[in-house]
Amino acid sequence: MHLTKSKKEEIFSENGSSKKDTGSAEGQIALFTYRINHLSLHLKKNPKDFNTERSLVKLVGKRKNLLDYLKNKNIERYRSIIKKLKIRK
Repeated sequence: MHLTKSKKEEIFSENGSSKKDTGSAEGQIALFTYRINHLSLHLKKNPKDFNTERSLVKLVGKRKNLLDYLKNKNIERYRSIIKKLKIRK
């Protein structure tokens, strides 16, 4: 996977409060989105890779749970992360 330590820190610094803030919902959602995009590209090239497909479905579920949590806790943070990552249309 093309996810290095520096890339993780970059994702968390852009979407969390700092590069060490790995527990924030926004940072985790951004990381899951990055991984989902990477796995989607892989599956376009390798459509019979069912293990990757299963991993992708699990990641989408985890991201959905975090988004639901954020929507219930703070709707403004939810709207900002959706807009920033362009998840919904």
